[in-house]
Amino acid sequence: MTPNSAHTPPDARTPDAVGTPGQSFLSIEGAGLREAVARSFDATLSRLKDLVAIPGIAWPSFDPAPLDASATAVAGLLRAAGLDDVQILRSHKADGLPGGPAVVARRPAAAGKATILLYAHHDVQPPGDPALWESEPFAAVERNGRLYGRGAADDKAGIMAHLAAYTAAAEVLGEEFGLGVTFFIEGEEEAGSPTFRTFLEAHRELLRADVIVVADSSNWKVGVPALTTSLRGLVDGTIEVQVLDHAVHSGMFGGPVLDAPTLLSRLIATLHDADGNVAIEGLVSYDNAAVDLTEAEYRSDSSVLDGVRLAGTGSIAARLWTKPALSIIGFDAPAVEVASNTLLPRARAKFSLRLAPGQNPQEAMDAVQRHVEANAPFGARVVFTPGESGNSFLADTASAAAKSAMWALGEAWGVPAVEMGIGGSIPFIADLVDVYPDVQILVTGVEDPDSRAHSANESLHIGDFKNAVVAEALLLARLNADGIA
Repeated sequence: MTPNSAHTPPDARTPDAVGTPGQSFLSIEGAGLREAVARSFDATLSRLKDLVAIPGIAWPSFDPAPLDASATAVAGLLRAAGLDDVQILRSHKADGLPGGPAVVARRPAAAGKATILLYAHHDVQPPGDPALWESEPFAAVERNGRLYGRGAADDKAGIMAHLAAYTAAAEVLGEEFGLGVTFFIEGEEEAGSPTFRTFLEAHRELLRADVIVVADSSNWKVGVPALTTSLRGLVDGTIEVQVLDHAVHSGMFGGPVLDAPTLLSRLIATLHDADGNVAIEGLVSYDNAAVDLTEAEYRSDSSVLDGVRLAGTGSIAARLWTKPALSIIGFDAPAVEVASNTLLPRARAKFSLRLAPGQNPQEAMDAVQRHVEANAPFGARVVFTPGESGNSFLADTASAAAKSAMWALGEAWGVPAVEMGIGGSIPFIADLVDVYPDVQILVTGVEDPDSRAHSANESLHIGDFKNAVVAEALLLARLNADGIA
């Protein structure tokens, strides 16, 4: 996932913790966990580098063998950590083809103890243009305190954060560690998790837990941790404009009729108002971000060119987190190099609409369809084809698990943690909520605004990675001691 995060919270805060950890916890268990993480950190980093070297991509156009090798490697790491119940499992897609290999490992809970499920994914995005990388994408390289490589941040670091935190907690707490722990390392997240819901339903009891930690998000900035408390939903689809039955000579017929790309462009222009706000009626939108993001910070993080005016109104954080955002992400028309002098009969565009938390995806899809059909330019025929959809997410920040997580993040980094939204989507979280309605879900991560997940030169801040391991170890110890009530 590619998140949108922010930088300088004027009122960074933590919710009230579930009680105040006693001095013995902070001085004994807390110190022991830090020492255990530090002792094994070089080995943790080395294992992360080994995982980065495996180009496991779940897209159908890529060789599946490296993805299988990636799952096998993760399973081996879990067994080496002392977990005996380790399985590589799959579900099948609607077309009958197998989904990506998921790795599930379990440690049962002691009597009276809760179970926590630790989610991450081992598949990665394709590397893209190799010329844009400063080092080989599948050879992890350390530079200036960061680890570069595809999957170094998204999300193989999430796997290793879970594994190293669990190992530290098991070592330090010993027989007192009765918390049930289930690892669920998915193998197709970057391909849209096509069998995720089927997998959940097939293995409902195997994956049942009281708390789920999804390590696939970001922190506020380097040095400031965050718990992700809101995610936008998503719908996408295609809009096709048809003008002619077939292409005709632009000189002989041009003038009385406009070509399809021109009319499609005019239709696309109606999707936003003059300020750049999404102009589709019926979409949820609100401006209540608790923290701020300056224009300078946003421009720096997103590489906006000098002179380009930012779109939309309201706070920048709200424009990223709690307002809809619509982008045209694909356009079908002949390439310039092969264009002939003809009036094109049809043109097609793919849109991606990010939804504010609380927006029903089907209602949003219907709103887009009503809009494009009502705004067909010059009477052109408009064909709307719905695509994928995913629900938004709002965390219960009053839950015991959320309060414990905010405490653990603040302890590990030594500064208060921030509650933040993410402009991106993690649609499978809605499936987790549907299948396990009573579960407490925590969305954490190891990325920062310069991690460049999905892009060339993806990287991980090594110092923050270490803090993330400490924070999760503290969280495991806290939930083991206090429970989730």
